[in-house]
Amino acid sequence: MPRKFLVVVDDSPEFEAALRYASRRARSTGGRVALLRIIPDQSDEHWAGVREEIERQQRAEAEELLTRLGEEAASRSGTKPVFLIEQGDPHSAIRKVCADDPEIKILVLAAGSGARGPGPLVSAVLKGSGFGGRKLPVTIVPGELTDAEIEDLA
Repeated sequence: MPRKFLVVVDDSPEFEAALRYASRRARSTGGRVALLRIIPDQSDEHWAGVREEIERQQRAEAEELLTRLGEEAASRSGTKPVFLIEQGDPHSAIRKVCADDPEIKILVLAAGSGARGPGPLVSAVLKGSGFGGRKLPVTIVPGELTDAEIEDLA
């Protein structure tokens, strides 16, 4: 059973470091990358028809993004990644995905630097609130690592 490295696909500048690290680590250990894109919930019931169209568009955009990023992950890891799309808040989505797939062995997050701080997911891990559910190791990658540094570490 190959181990999967879960990477949360977000729009942060440090996300690329997490993807590069997970891909390289997957290659060196015979594992696989799992890319998770989380679509936020739409809460206004009054506009149900519009909400459904927005959700459809967000899902199509997520699929397109994962396909593009999947090519990079495949070339770096040597294996086609797994694409996952969940809707809701990030903690619940991560918890659900990890509960559904026992092959996910490591969550890879990249930490931001500077005034923005490390990011909400990394902050949750550092505060000890984590993601609940089964125990899962978390690798936190400094977002400013270069390709050479990632290659050396992974």
